[in-house]
Amino acid sequence: MFTGIIEDLGIVKDLVKQNGNLHLTIQSSLAAELKIDQSVSHNGVCLTVIALTDSDYTVTAIKETLDKTNINAIKLGASVNLERGLKLGARLDGHMVQGHIDQIGTCTRVKAENGSWLYSFKYDATLGNLTIEKGSITVNGVSLTVVNSMDDEFSVAIIPYTYEHTNFNSFELGTVVNLEFDVIGKYVARLHSAR
Repeated sequence: MFTGIIEDLGIVKDLVKQNGNLHLTIQSSLAAELKIDQSVSHNGVCLTVIALTDSDYTVTAIKETLDKTNINAIKLGASVNLERGLKLGARLDGHMVQGHIDQIGTCTRVKAENGSWLYSFKYDATLGNLTIEKGSITVNGVSLTVVNSMDDEFSVAIIPYTYEHTNFNSFELGTVVNLEFDVIGKYVARLHSAR
């Protein structure tokens, strides 16, 4: 379980394909504090640490993850939003995030707004996910509040701190992102559709 509050921007140092899997080695200041078998969110994708040094660590993305997230398109040198698992008893500054990506989305607009930025993302609404204005959404692992909600598109406002400390500053038109919709909203929608 995560909160969507990014702790570090990691750098992809190595990518190794093995059968249907992809091993990613990430350079991060968090590496010295990690341990084998620990879960870390990578652009919102929960992956398990399988090897580490003081300056980097390795995780594995399996075919299921590669098929449903933007991890399959990651490149050497790319920046990755990182967050360690939620510590019980700590403040929950974002919202409850599982690290299980529902689907990908595409950036359709980036607009500077005199000290902040408005980003819009389009997604496949036929998969049954939805947003509501002032509801929560996770984009590449970042906990955000929905500003505008449409049937297959939503917008979020980004403050300077988030812009500077996440990979939002590299997004442009066409950037593919990982989306995790609000878990409570997903349960409510499922219960409603079952009636």
